[in-house]
Amino acid sequence: MILGLMLLSTPIAAQEFTFVFYNVENLFDVQDDPETNDEEFTPEGNKAWTYSRYQTKIDHIARVLVGIGQWELPAIVGLCEIENRDVLYELTGHRLLKEGDYGIIHKDSPDRRGIDVGIIYNINRFTPLHKDWVQIVFSHDTSLKTRDILYVKGVVNELDTLHIFINHWPSRWGGVEASMPKRVEVARKLKHITDSIFKTDYKANILITGDFNDTPEDSSIYNVLGAGKANEANTRALINLMQDYHDDVGKGTLKYRENWEVYDQIIISEGLFELPYSGLVLDGPYIYAADYLIMEDERYMGVKPYRTYLGPQYTGGFSDHLPVYVRFKSKD
Repeated sequence: MILGLMLLSTPIAAQEFTFVFYNVENLFDVQDDPETNDEEFTPEGNKAWTYSRYQTKIDHIARVLVGIGQWELPAIVGLCEIENRDVLYELTGHRLLKEGDYGIIHKDSPDRRGIDVGIIYNINRFTPLHKDWVQIVFSHDTSLKTRDILYVKGVVNELDTLHIFINHWPSRWGGVEASMPKRVEVARKLKHITDSIFKTDYKANILITGDFNDTPEDSSIYNVLGAGKANEANTRALINLMQDYHDDVGKGTLKYRENWEVYDQIIISEGLFELPYSGLVLDGPYIYAADYLIMEDERYMGVKPYRTYLGPQYTGGFSDHLPVYVRFKSKD
């Protein structure tokens, strides 16, 4: 149940902050959880997931967050493909991130593999007022399980309310067309919630992000959720900031065979896009594609994300996705 919304009349403070979303590709601890199908990510599993490899993964994610902020750590980070709260404790306690003063928002989801979404946030920059995990029940098959949508309403820089939604929509396993109805149903659920927010406050500051397993032009995003370009003839309540990356061949957040795709997206409300706040401008979005996150693609040419595993083979990389981020910056 989404609680009533609070609108503060004072604008966001003229203080820069960075928001990041990162699909970290299977951040599992080494313990076997008997409630989920996580056996492959144990020392005895077929991926031989050891404590040393787990610590390397934590090191890698911390390095990415430091790199995005150029040593000014992000204020809020949305994450997906995390196993539990413990891995977030390990991450926020990392020597590179301790200065971030990060709090954690997480809850185990119904996903059969045990992967969840979550948020870490600087407790001095963002104050959560309400959090909710929106469970998805598929009308055509109630036995199917997927990740919850994480909704957090909070106050940024002690002044203005921000509504954040972290998503990890059902995969394309089984084929794009066969799996599309599941993502459409999640989109409808999210649309219903955002519409209820707009009814209370048509200028609400909404930030939707995640790994949608669809592109900005797929029906689930473009038609059902209603997120499109800012300059479209029909004004939309939600603006998909990643549309230009989708239109630019050769750019994306992950690579499938020879094609780059933009599954990881940042979508914001018109009010947040227009930023009628004194002293602030929207900077981004950006795909963080530092050299150390990229490797040569010997099979399909060019480059691809430097991932942790390639099938059962441990490659020692970061993730099969690249992180995305936006900054809200002070005017020069």
